[in-house]
Amino acid sequence: MKTHYLLAPLFLFYVGDAAALPDCPAESYKYFDNCYGEWTDDGGDHYVGEWKNNLKHGQGTYTFANGNKYVGEQKDNKMHGQGTYTYATGQKYVGEHKDGKRHGQGTYTFADGNKYVGEWKDNKKHGQGTYTFADGSSHVGEYKDDQSHGQGTYTYANGQKYVGEHKDGNWHGQGTYTYANGNKYVGEYKDNKFHGQGTYTYANGEKYVGEHKDGYWHGQGTYTFANGEKYVGEWKKNDRDGAATLYNPNSSIIKQGLWANDKYLGTEKEVEDAKKKQEKIYNTCLIDKSNGVDMMIDSIKLAVEDSCDAISIDPSWYENLKYN
Repeated sequence: MKTHYLLAPLFLFYVGDAAALPDCPAESYKYFDNCYGEWTDDGGDHYVGEWKNNLKHGQGTYTFANGNKYVGEQKDNKMHGQGTYTYATGQKYVGEHKDGKRHGQGTYTFADGNKYVGEWKDNKKHGQGTYTFADGSSHVGEYKDDQSHGQGTYTYANGQKYVGEHKDGNWHGQGTYTYANGNKYVGEYKDNKFHGQGTYTYANGEKYVGEHKDGYWHGQGTYTFANGEKYVGEWKKNDRDGAATLYNPNSSIIKQGLWANDKYLGTEKEVEDAKKKQEKIYNTCLIDKSNGVDMMIDSIKLAVEDSCDAISIDPSWYENLKYN
């Protein structure tokens, strides 16, 4: 049930339009229109302010039973216009509202010390804004549906910085990341990771130019060393892996062939010959060690295969002499 109260003298200090409005009637059954009064519902919510057509409309203070409080403009029983909403938890929003929601320019201060200053739409960060973290880090840029989206700059407290595109709260698209030690990446991102074409430059002048995947150098790329040597070829998860050529500073070839796990294996012919030799050792070993044992028993078969596999990869002088 709605209960009306005659405005107490405590509220007579209010100036402006409210001061010009008459007090609302004391009788609860009467209509509140173009007057200033207070109201308490059965749940304990309390409003003091202006009324129009029996609706909260104009300047007022709404105190919720849970300790939250709104001080500002209302329209047709909803927050609308400039106002301050303070939560019992210590969070606070100061700014514009529309139809009961944060909408327009406003500042939201979180209980942990984080703060957002910028545009809002339907209770969500939307448009241009600045989000400052309690540790001093900040993001300045565009937001959409409560997430960083579009162009923006994220600056860490230690001085590292990302400048570029965002999507759904992640670095996504073209961007530049500058490290505190002077290293820099310029290129494509996907879901906060290097992904696509990019250039990673070290402070000492060394540089990687090429493809990235899930945060790694992965695919075709060129690494230039500080001494001028250059590796041109394939990469896998930051390691040289695949076909490539290592050049001197004068562009003459040092090595050309295959790499794996960041190590040079040899020319393609050398690797192919080594592979054939390994297969020969394995097969010969398998014939030898399976003689006289029951290979139908899974445990024995697996033990023999594992033993021959190890021998073929790294044969001892005896095994090599025996099976080669």
